[in-house]
Amino acid sequence: MTLLITIIVLALIFDFINGFHDAANSIATIVSTKVLSPFKAVLWAAFFNFVAFFIAKYIIGEFGIANTVSKAVIEDFITLPVIFSGIIAAISWNLATWWFGIPSSSSHTLIGGFAGAAIMSTIIANGYTTSGFESIKGEVILKIASFIVLAPLIGMMISSLLTIFILHAFKKVNPHKANLWFKRLQLVSSGLFSIGHGLNDSQKVMGIIAAALFAAYTQNGIDMGIHSIGQMPDWVAFSCFTMISLGTMSGGWKIVKTMGSRITKVTPLEGVAAETAGALTLYLTEILKIPVSTTHTISGSIIGVGAVKRLSAVRWGVTKNLLVAWILTIPVSALLAAAIFFIFGQNMHG
Repeated sequence: MTLLITIIVLALIFDFINGFHDAANSIATIVSTKVLSPFKAVLWAAFFNFVAFFIAKYIIGEFGIANTVSKAVIEDFITLPVIFSGIIAAISWNLATWWFGIPSSSSHTLIGGFAGAAIMSTIIANGYTTSGFESIKGEVILKIASFIVLAPLIGMMISSLLTIFILHAFKKVNPHKANLWFKRLQLVSSGLFSIGHGLNDSQKVMGIIAAALFAAYTQNGIDMGIHSIGQMPDWVAFSCFTMISLGTMSGGWKIVKTMGSRITKVTPLEGVAAETAGALTLYLTEILKIPVSTTHTISGSIIGVGAVKRLSAVRWGVTKNLLVAWILTIPVSALLAAAIFFIFGQNMHG
């Protein structure tokens, strides 16, 4: 029981860290274009992150992404020590990337950690005679990993098209007047993006908590109302959305700087195009039930907007560093979780 409670607390801490880690995504452009002060911007984003809970529960009617995350590891291999090791690895990588101001992906950190710990646990259980890959659902992880490339590409394409459309539609409007309009519209677009962030990112932690409750029931006889991963008590969803909103309110300014100005300089018009493109990409992945990185999505959208101006407007050196960090996230967090499980996991009992 102690291990289960520890996992739930750690998962909610991870959700909080995710909130301040990813606060930058939805507010970077409204802060860098001075539409809102940083403090007002985080309150704005936090409010819409929380609104996402009611949209998922009462409008969409399900938490599809949570389901996908919890199924990354085959049910028979899900244990509390595996989940514990995965979360510790994910928190460590998230804090390290936040410290260095790198917008990495919380979702891929979590998936990598979960899978890495399950692989190591299987290797140990089989006396080091197996690769351990039989414990994970390869097709689920591959699908999630493919969106490391696809999500920013989709965001980039939509934002480029939107920017071209907006520039064409408003070419005869007085530039000062247009700027005022787009500053107001940025409030709408960043709100839409924050809803997408809440829908996507809160559900990842919900999937992990659901897996932990399921493991506690099947292996330790602890019944907290979840007898299959598909079931999810309301308190899980509510607490995850609350924590991500509180995390967003605490803000992550190091990453705001990278997202808001280091990739490319963003005007209010471009901010609207980037955030709307990011939001549309996140809504698409919600329909597909694929957890993606809101960081990758908005980065791709900002790059798309900059590239329309001219390709040299994008600081490709910064972009290249981001890309390397993204690609490393799943393998690094998987190795980290495997090491944590190897050192601590074998002696843990639920």
